[in-house]
Amino acid sequence: MSNASVRKHTVVIVGAGTGGTTVAAQLRRHEPGLDIAVIDPSGHHDYQPAWTLVGGGAYKAEDTRRPLHDCLPDGVRHIAQRVTALLPDERQVELGDGSRVAYDYLVVAAGIQIDWNAIEGLSDALGKHGVTSNYRYDLAPYTWELVSRFEGGTAIFTQPAGAVKCPGAPQKALYLAADEFRRRGVKADSLQFRTAGAAVFGVPFYAQALDKVMASYGAQPRFGQNLVQVRGEERIAVFESVVDGEKVREEVAYDLLHVVPPQGAPDFIRNSPLADDAGWLEVDKHTLRHTRYSNVFGLGDCTSTPNSKTAAAIKSQAPVLTLNLLSVLHGAGNVESYDGYAACPLTTSRGKVLLAEFTYGGTITPSFPFDPRVPRRFYWWLKRSFMPWFYWNMLLKGRGLPVTHRTRRFPAGVPSVQP
Repeated sequence: MSNASVRKHTVVIVGAGTGGTTVAAQLRRHEPGLDIAVIDPSGHHDYQPAWTLVGGGAYKAEDTRRPLHDCLPDGVRHIAQRVTALLPDERQVELGDGSRVAYDYLVVAAGIQIDWNAIEGLSDALGKHGVTSNYRYDLAPYTWELVSRFEGGTAIFTQPAGAVKCPGAPQKALYLAADEFRRRGVKADSLQFRTAGAAVFGVPFYAQALDKVMASYGAQPRFGQNLVQVRGEERIAVFESVVDGEKVREEVAYDLLHVVPPQGAPDFIRNSPLADDAGWLEVDKHTLRHTRYSNVFGLGDCTSTPNSKTAAAIKSQAPVLTLNLLSVLHGAGNVESYDGYAACPLTTSRGKVLLAEFTYGGTITPSFPFDPRVPRRFYWWLKRSFMPWFYWNMLLKGRGLPVTHRTRRFPAGVPSVQP
């Protein structure tokens, strides 16, 4: 391929999701004349944190989606192609049509890859036979249809092994469903949360409170459980666990099955020189700069940073990456550091949210001085009303808010929890 056929930009951003769009906007705000291209095949942008609310009957799916051209900042070129290869030694990105784009600096914000086909029979069953998932725009309304029509039986909510975006979302779906059942006076014969993990949440401080929320609904957590097959027409879910070192399979009949699919690094990252051993984009967890290629940066779900994969994490990562990239572009070094902040607004009912905030190492860093283990109506307003407004009108426009989270200490005993 001749150099003449390769387009070149100062900054190329892979991905026009939350991370890519926010960084593009922040870069343009700092340097309006900067030559930026964003590569993404989609023509729309989704506010995915609200899909759980859609599945709980508290939000409209169409309100979570906007045309991508309305979200990207003026002056940024949108290349509507999928990326097939990252070629950092050549400072180029290869696209689905075989063309290439060259860069001086690369920002990878490609999100996480969902593998619906990793569970046998799941793809064929989705959207019918009582099988749904809030992890897809077109299926979240079906979740609400199933929940609002549920008249008893077995309702199962799953969480796979490994990283998932918004790791609190699998149990949020359960809580909103259980709350709706309670409001309608419907009692599930069996309400189950089957997770491949060893606890309901990765930070023990919050997990202890969420155990109480789970118990208040009569939900049964089952740990070490991987969903491996769905037989939709029979309404059978097959789970695999390890007992005494041996893999054991269990067939479970269900009436409602909410599935969180396995997720991982996008293939074009996993198969590139930029990946770590697990396939994620290998960046320094504080500077968000690649550990081996000094002109490459990354943020969001596709990176190796050991934080929860949430939109709140990107809110903290974007200004760090932006200022570090601009500093390097002008011949200086890294100037900002990301502390691992993430937040999971855990919707414990239709009207209350437990707002889990933490940094690297599970350090508890709430933005407000009251005990974050207590579900509150104020947090519901934040989740349902303020955060969507902030997302569309501030974050994606390159504007931020003052940093309010900080380390705080609370009594060891778990307070009374009323979801």
